[in-house]
Amino acid sequence: MSFLRLLFFLPLCLRICDALDSITTTNFINDSGSIVSDNGTFKLSFFSPPNSTNRYVGIYYNKLPVIHVIWVANRNNPLTDSSGSIQISEGGNVQVVNGQKHILWSSNITQVATNSTKAQLLDSGNLVLLAPNNTIIWQSFDHPSDTILPHMTLIHHKDTRENAVVRSWKSPSDPSDGRFFLDFGPTILPELYIWDNDRRHFRGGPWNGNMFIGIQVNFPDFQSLSIQNDGQGNITAEYSHPVFPLSNYEISYQGTLLQQYWDDSNTKGDWKVLFQAPDNDCDFYGKCGAFGSCNSKNSPICKCLKGFEPKDKEEWKKGNWSSGCTRMKQLLCGIEGAKEDGFLRLRQMKVPADNNWLQGLDQDTCRSQCLANCTCSAYAYTTGVGCMSWTGTLIDIQQFSTTGVDLYLRLPHSELGNSKKIKIIVGVTVASGIATLVAIGYFYYYRRKAKRERNKTLLDILEGDNRFEELPLFKFGEIAVATNNFQESNKLGQGGFGPVYRGTLENKLEVAVKRLSGTSRQGVEEFMNEVLVISKLQHRNLVKLLGCCVEGQERLLIYEYLPNKSLDAFLFDPQKKGILDWKKRFNIIEGICRGLLYLHRDSRLKIIHRDLKASNILLDEKLNPKISDFGMARIFGGDQNQADTTRVAGTYGYMPPEYAIEGRFSEKSDVFSYGVVLLEIITGKKTQWYDEESSNLLGYVWKQWSEDKVLSLVDPLIDFQGFEAQISKCIHVGLLCVQKYADDRPDISAVISMLTAETTAHFRQPKPPGFTRLLRISANTSSQSHLASSKNDLSFTTISGR
Repeated sequence: MSFLRLLFFLPLCLRICDALDSITTTNFINDSGSIVSDNGTFKLSFFSPPNSTNRYVGIYYNKLPVIHVIWVANRNNPLTDSSGSIQISEGGNVQVVNGQKHILWSSNITQVATNSTKAQLLDSGNLVLLAPNNTIIWQSFDHPSDTILPHMTLIHHKDTRENAVVRSWKSPSDPSDGRFFLDFGPTILPELYIWDNDRRHFRGGPWNGNMFIGIQVNFPDFQSLSIQNDGQGNITAEYSHPVFPLSNYEISYQGTLLQQYWDDSNTKGDWKVLFQAPDNDCDFYGKCGAFGSCNSKNSPICKCLKGFEPKDKEEWKKGNWSSGCTRMKQLLCGIEGAKEDGFLRLRQMKVPADNNWLQGLDQDTCRSQCLANCTCSAYAYTTGVGCMSWTGTLIDIQQFSTTGVDLYLRLPHSELGNSKKIKIIVGVTVASGIATLVAIGYFYYYRRKAKRERNKTLLDILEGDNRFEELPLFKFGEIAVATNNFQESNKLGQGGFGPVYRGTLENKLEVAVKRLSGTSRQGVEEFMNEVLVISKLQHRNLVKLLGCCVEGQERLLIYEYLPNKSLDAFLFDPQKKGILDWKKRFNIIEGICRGLLYLHRDSRLKIIHRDLKASNILLDEKLNPKISDFGMARIFGGDQNQADTTRVAGTYGYMPPEYAIEGRFSEKSDVFSYGVVLLEIITGKKTQWYDEESSNLLGYVWKQWSEDKVLSLVDPLIDFQGFEAQISKCIHVGLLCVQKYADDRPDISAVISMLTAETTAHFRQPKPPGFTRLLRISANTSSQSHLASSKNDLSFTTISGR
């Protein structure tokens, strides 16, 4: 009898279970009903905004203590009572209808002619309409409201802006179409724009493959964006691989774009903001008018570019800069006999709006083409974008303090001046005295000139090498003031290269200054290498080089200041390691991997770090990791996979066997080092740690793995309840990374895939790792190669040395 009852109730159970996340012809939702995604993250139901009795159908986060709506179906056509329902129509569309069966909203797919469709709320928050064969024929991700969710794709067509509009609510109590919307036009080169109806409200500058170069922030999570451009102005942008599971971009009813995430430890019941734009007065489009430059750290914030003056001086005095600036001297381009115009280099600028993107040009050709065109007002050339030029008026320019690119402003020859011209002014009435002084002047001039030629400095090399054109050069006096003359109290740490100091520049920006000592093991070659490599890189998981200083024997590197110490200072300190719970440790594991992925695959340069270790991982204020210290890094050619060296550089314990013994390095060398760091993060033990059997950390991990005692490896200070599977997966990945032979190790793109995989079923089983016992370099080995190792027992708040 019980079996017959089961057969009777089974179809009903299937319909109820199906209705948990789906709407069908037989299972619709009335005003009090809802569906929830399978993972429980999102809910679709009727709701009323604050201070409103109108009813709307929306999708919002299900488990949060506050309702945060991310999509609204009938945003411009609300119900005024609770008679509404969400159902599948006879034609197969998902619809919102009122009590009189009037359609208030519909998916409006015309080619569907069956009612056998199903509307399902996916785990991503995407409401999809499925055909009988389960193919998606409509989805809410193609019709966003005011929010961009992870895995959502926006398509921008230059002519129609189809599917590109993410539009704000009208007010907090009215989700209908507001004034502000987001898109990526109107130029062919992708830019981030917020529009106030038909007026530009904010512009984020061109996309360089990693970020929008017109935004000055402590970098938002732009690495989660993937933007494709067909070169014709048609742009596809996907929000993929976010760092935080519950995160989104939202455009507020006031026109502010917010990148925000939910932190479970947050007790205030609101979202944490990673980034917002506009962020200050200078972010509002065209704040200083034509040929005006804005700097939010100055007072007043607007000034005219060199060679220009206010168009309406009285209004400028009142703080109304919208009239902009006008040239003081007109360009003489095309006038026969006139001296040729030139370019003034403006550093760290937000480039103007409405660029002409000239694809495929090198920097010299970019300059010459602009110079040959009398209507060309400026040009810029930067990594990831290439050549941009502007004709006519220049508008929406900012002076940045940390980011930005070099902008070359066209000026008449008379406005440029000549800083290299030597002037000798002599005020003497006696002719012989004049002759004598002139002779003395020439004598000293040529003697100094000859001395400069004999002693060509590193500064000459930097200024004469176009690879360093985008790198700001600081004056030694400026850095001395910033560090209080390198006061001992400002010292952050000491390494083989010399000390690191904390400093504050004139614009209040905090920096870390790496000062190479005369006895530094990092010579000119390593210094130049670090400057060249890191000045080309922009990634949220790489430390940012702000500039350098070279005067006399002084060699200084100026980095962004990070308030927390390096990873080893937390990981191996009994008092501090408890701060790193498992979520934070996994975030660090994943962040380091993403930084390496950028170095190996995603940057324009293919870079092998060669000295990845815990002390070279710096932590920002949120304990996000940043890879530092590129003095030993190598740039590979496009098709190059490995290289050999007779000068082995790095840190024992993190070096793979083929590099430490044979001097052969590749991407897989960094993967080995990464595996060591990963296992250190999980165990809380240094790679040089040894057990009673003289096995080092790798040998100990392998022994516990082989005996199926994986969780015994976990740092005892970690509460890993609920994370056992993820930790086991990470140990599995770590062992694959430290395999003895390079061919047995995954590349870094495979590592990131494994870290984000839901199961280890398809993972290869690891073999015993390389160097499971103390590495001893024989006399024969050391005679074949010059070993330049770096220390691993020092840690600094910012830049850690070798």
